[in-house]
Amino acid sequence: MAKVRGAVVVDTEKCKGCGLCVEACKLGVLALAQKVNLKGYNPAFMNEPDKCTGCTNCATVCPDTVITVYRAKEE
Repeated sequence: MAKVRGAVVVDTEKCKGCGLCVEACKLGVLALAQKVNLKGYNPAFMNEPDKCTGCTNCATVCPDTVITVYRAKEE
């Protein structure tokens, strides 16, 4: 059976850094950045990209819909 890998893309300039996606990620893939965006918020980013399965929990809870999740099968 092929392993599914995920990739999370966050629109960092629109992210308000609320942290809901970080809490929703059961695998600890996401974290809040130390650097702020142009609006002064700490946006989310993939801290542990190798752990992502593409479950979409982060995108589902994002109130501003700034997260896109991609999934790909590994052979």
